[in-house]
Amino acid sequence: MLSTLARAATRRPLTVIGLWAAFLLLGFGLGAGVFADLSDDVPDVPGTESDMADDYLSGVDPTGESVTAVVAGEPVSDAALRAQVERTVADVRKIAGVAQVPDPYTTPGLIARDGRALVLPVTFEGGLSDEAEEEATDSAVETIKRIDAPDVHVSGGELLGRQLGERAQEDVKNAELISLPVVLALLLVVFGGLRAAALPLVIAVSGIAGAFLGLFAFSQVTDISVYAIQVTTMLGLGLAIDYALLMLVRFREERRHTESTEDLVEAVHRTVDAAGRTVLFSGLTVAVSLTGLLVFPSVFLRSMGLAVAAVVVVDMLAAVTLLPALLTKFGGRIRPSKARSQDEEGRVFARLARFAQRRRIAVLVTVVPALLLLALPVTGMRIAIGDARQLPSSTEARQLYDTVDAHFPKGTGVSPVIVVLKPGTDSATADRIRALVPNSESRELPGGNTVVELQPPGSVDGKAATGLVERVRDVRGDEPAEVTGVAARLVDFRAMLADRAPWAALTVLAGIFVLLFAFTGSVLIPLRTIATTLLSLGAALGVVVWVFQDGHGAGLLGGEGLGALSLTAPPLIVSIAFGLAMDYELFILARMRESRQLTGDDHEAVVTGLRRSGRVVTCAALLLAVVFGAFMTGGFSPILQIGLGLTLAVLIDATVVRMLLVPATMALLGRRAWWAPGPLRRVHDRFGLREGAAAEPSVTTKV
Repeated sequence: MLSTLARAATRRPLTVIGLWAAFLLLGFGLGAGVFADLSDDVPDVPGTESDMADDYLSGVDPTGESVTAVVAGEPVSDAALRAQVERTVADVRKIAGVAQVPDPYTTPGLIARDGRALVLPVTFEGGLSDEAEEEATDSAVETIKRIDAPDVHVSGGELLGRQLGERAQEDVKNAELISLPVVLALLLVVFGGLRAAALPLVIAVSGIAGAFLGLFAFSQVTDISVYAIQVTTMLGLGLAIDYALLMLVRFREERRHTESTEDLVEAVHRTVDAAGRTVLFSGLTVAVSLTGLLVFPSVFLRSMGLAVAAVVVVDMLAAVTLLPALLTKFGGRIRPSKARSQDEEGRVFARLARFAQRRRIAVLVTVVPALLLLALPVTGMRIAIGDARQLPSSTEARQLYDTVDAHFPKGTGVSPVIVVLKPGTDSATADRIRALVPNSESRELPGGNTVVELQPPGSVDGKAATGLVERVRDVRGDEPAEVTGVAARLVDFRAMLADRAPWAALTVLAGIFVLLFAFTGSVLIPLRTIATTLLSLGAALGVVVWVFQDGHGAGLLGGEGLGALSLTAPPLIVSIAFGLAMDYELFILARMRESRQLTGDDHEAVVTGLRRSGRVVTCAALLLAVVFGAFMTGGFSPILQIGLGLTLAVLIDATVVRMLLVPATMALLGRRAWWAPGPLRRVHDRFGLREGAAAEPSVTTKV
């Protein structure tokens, strides 16, 4: 397959380039439409009690979404301001689609005790079309914003998703403006020429277009989280650079043997046949790592898994089709790498490998406990939906939150625990539910339904709120009463994670094992790889918990300690980082296996593998860290958490694990590292895929 793709790309390079150009236009044109249709509603899990109760409530409740405004900065008792607010309330009530706007001056709890702020909630009618709701929201916001006061902020409901979408688009744009020039500068240092340095960026742009287009396609059938934009774009950009870097390094090696156009084309073929196989397996391992997200019934996690997997496929295809076409047209202008003797090239990595082989026990008893120590905070990890403190201070939702927090009692505006009492619910049970919280509120709905709103103390997803959900479910017993609301969705999301996580892990580990066996023909190398990768992953996640949950140094990264991680962060960090770690493992294993096939020396194959891949792995990890770091400048706490987790996982894996633990464990296993039972060996001999041999095994090359 790879040979077919390579020959097609080299026979008609302009056609291939033209097709990819059309894809880029489609991605940045049509795909950019995803920014207008993003959701901030992450924790919904179809089939759970909270989800079904919310759907039921939506069908019987005549009211719909709502937005909240806060007016502050001067005494709200001022006659001129009061006249403005009362006139605004009257005007908003006249807007088509608006169901209710209470007068803050006559409704208890809507004016701050200090008299310098008021809250103005606007509830829309239920059953509105998306277009009608958007029009009503815009009209209400425009009317409220006319109030002449120092602070007027409006957010919530459909408006919040739109505001976050605009912010996400700005963050992606800024991250690209920051990362691409830095990446280009580093690539210039690596390759020493503009032509070679520019090609990975072309592939990276393809990855970004693929991210946009994939998300847009999925947005037509399911909700796409606002956080999906940054995650998929950063991964698409980073992996594209990784794959292009690996291919270009190999091409420059093969380029040393070309003198004519025919030789150049053959060099491209050899590059795809050799490094292209590594790219193929790398892309497959990342995609397989993301299949674990498909095990979860969460719409958010499934859509993220599918979207990111689609981006990985785009990057992989661009590396084995677009890049060969570009190399065919412009590769003659790229300087070949200089041949160096084994004593000169990769000396640092060779010394590290030999040191780890000689001191394998010392390396293991030093590195493994250190990584386990870094992973220790994971044992106390908590996840939560979070509140507006996760958002940058410049967002409208965060400004509204900060203003309310400064003027109103703690807990004001916290979403209640909602209990839907369906017809047939025992009145005594209903009374016991109401008695769980003082001053509970009830309202009757058509069809004999009653909605009870229980206001929990503390945060929307704190222990008090989630504990209240569990108490309500205990009290109601078998009665036809269902619990929903933000806290209930978090309780159900946590239960879903606990129930499906073992199956997700089993799916991923089994898939990775099969792919690594197909690549190496060994059953022990996949087990060793999985174990060492889990160490680096645990260490990275432990640091994220220590920083963003416990609050140690979060301010240095533009965030704050929130007492819990965003519920989006741990599953995405685990699945994506596991796949990225496989990238570097395959880069190294490909060279090890190649050397072993040529020399038959297991010990020297490890040294040669690191000597010839260490520089590529280090450069790739550094470039990926730059990309992740650029996306962390936006200030979204979940993106900060994901960005830090992936950055640390990549750097730890590419340095400590791959440069020390890999040679140490390979030395410990010796020739047994490549062992497989006879039946499996025969299966691999027949169906396994192999890396192409080096063009010139007697020398190594400079990246």
